[in-house]
Parts: sequence; C-alpha cells; structure tokens
Amino acid sequence: MTVRIIHVGLGGWGGNWARTAIPEVTEVEVVGIVDPVPATLDAVRTDLGLPESAAFASLTEALAGVEADAVVITAPAVTHVPLALEALEAGKHVLVEKPFANTTDEAVTAVRRAEELGLVLQVSQNYRWYPAPRVAQELLAAGTLGELSAINIDFRQWDNDLAFEEHPHYKFPHAMINDMAIHHFDLIRMVTGQEAVRVFAKASYPSYSKYQDEAVASMIIELEDGLVVSYRGSWLSRGPRTAWAGEWSIQGEDGELWFTSRDGSPNAVDGDRVTVRRTQDDEAEAVELPTMPHTDRQGGLQAFARSVSGGPAPATSGRDNLRSLALMEAAGRSAASGRPEDVVVPS
Repeated sequence: MTVRIIHVGLGGWGGNWARTAIPEVTEVEVVGIVDPVPATLDAVRTDLGLPESAAFASLTEALAGVEADAVVITAPAVTHVPLALEALEAGKHVLVEKPFANTTDEAVTAVRRAEELGLVLQVSQNYRWYPAPRVAQELLAAGTLGELSAINIDFRQWDNDLAFEEHPHYKFPHAMINDMAIHHFDLIRMVTGQEAVRVFAKASYPSYSKYQDEAVASMIIELEDGLVVSYRGSWLSRGPRTAWAGEWSIQGEDGELWFTSRDGSPNAVDGDRVTVRRTQDDEAEAVELPTMPHTDRQGGLQAFARSVSGGPAPATSGRDNLRSLALMEAAGRSAASGRPEDVVVPS
C-alpha cells in the first residue's frame, strides 16, 4: 500500500522535508501540499512537479480537495496540535515534527483523540533512526557494561553570527531546551530503556547571545533506577563542534561505552561511531555498525507509512513521546524556578 499524504508547512525545515526527505521514501505519495505563503507554496510545487490542483493555502482546503490517508505536519510548533486535531477529525493519520507541542497538556489532547479514533499519531524524533544509538541501546540491554554508574552528554555548536532579524532560530521558544535538547532527552529514554523522574536545569544568558531565550543549558537528570545523566548543551560554544546527537560517555562497572551520531555528513551514517573501553588503560575498541535502509526523517517516515498500512505501532507514537515532552517541560520549569522539578506525564 502506498500512503497518500498531505504535507503541511513548507517553509525552512518543511521545505527541506519536501525536497530531500519525503521523496526518498517510496511507501508514500504526496497528493497535496499546504502553506499560507503563496511564493513558498509555488516554489515547492514547482520543484516537486505537482499540478496547481495539489497546492493549497490551508489544511482545511487540502482535506476537501484531495483524497489522502495521512497528514505530515512540519509547520511551526505552535500549530502542531491544532493541525493534528483537524487532520485526526477528518480521519487522517498524522506524523508531526518535534517538538510535538510546547506543553504536555496540549499534546495529550491529540494523543487521546487519536486513540479514540484508532488513528496513528507519530512524532518525528529522527535521531532515533541512526545506527549508533541503536547499537548503544542493544549493548546496554545485553549488559555489556554491567551496572551503570553515570552518563555524560555534551552538545556543542556555534550558531550566533547572523543578525537577529536574519535567523528564525534565534526567535524559537527556548531554542536550547525545546528545540535541541528534546532530541537528546528522547535518546536518553531510547538508549537506556529508562524514564526520567526528576531534572535540575540551569540556563545561561551571555550578553553576546542573539537568542531571545536560553542558548546554553546544563542539567542533571535522574532516571527511575537512580542513574544520573549529566547534560551540557550550547549554541554558543567555541569548543570543537559535536555531531547533532552529541557525544555520549556511558560509564559502567565493566567499562565505558562512547558514541556519537548524526554529524551531518553527506553520507548520513559516516559520522556515527560507537566504542567500548574496558579499563582506563585500554584502547577504545570500535564497534561495527549495521547498515540501515533509511536513516533520519526518512526512517521515521517509512515506519509511519508501515504503521498506517497495518504494521506495528511506531516507537515514537504520540503516547510514547509524551514522556520525552514531559522531561523537556520539567527542564524548562526547573530553569525558570531554580529548583529540581519532577517529570510529570499526563495519562
């Protein structure tokens, strides 16, 4: 079955989805595109070779104008849940970009409605679709390190050169925690198989930062068995750049597992690496990584199409993603309150 999709939100990252991610997945067919900006809409329509009858200014018009099975939402985050609810009410399955929403209370309304209607609601947590975190997950599940003692994660990028008016990322609400760390929060859950229960976050606001909200944050995250994750993230780092998934050091009784992933190289998995070091005096040994048919957004989109076609439920369902979102929300509360905050997941 080929899943017919309406793609909503074509500016910036949405345009990249339209041109580079969606065309790689043969299980889907774009039957409609939506954007309120005529120039953006026409540019994507032309690049994709779609007829004018497939282009719409709103999701409402698209739902009335074409036959579709699902809706892919890459519009601004504040529109994610309203658009998802509109699509669900029309009987369409939904794949939505992260962050799913800015609050769990908002997100859970869409999760409950999808469950009531028996429809797939998936969040695009694309960092899960790389070989390094998957191998790390498997090694930890197999007990390769024995009992774990600590996890350290570092994310470093410099993104502060453009004028404020020229870079939409500077205006993104809580760009460090909500836009970037949400990826790492989701990977913590995937790799460890554990849920976060408490977080203490401290955000920094250097005078030279062009971000309207925090661009630097440090966090201590407590997992359900008491394991502590130390996280440092920065859009203002002059240190060596990390890959987008960061650099992970996982310490255990029987050694250290180190990995990095998604470095942005043309061959998507070239930057993925996993090593295991047994003692401080040993050389780190590289772990062989598998080949994946699709990585990144393409991997998630393929999983979505297969779920819609009757396959297994997606690992990053809306219901599952509430736990990643709840950790993000708690981190934001902690950064504001100056106190540790519990991770509260709505039912």
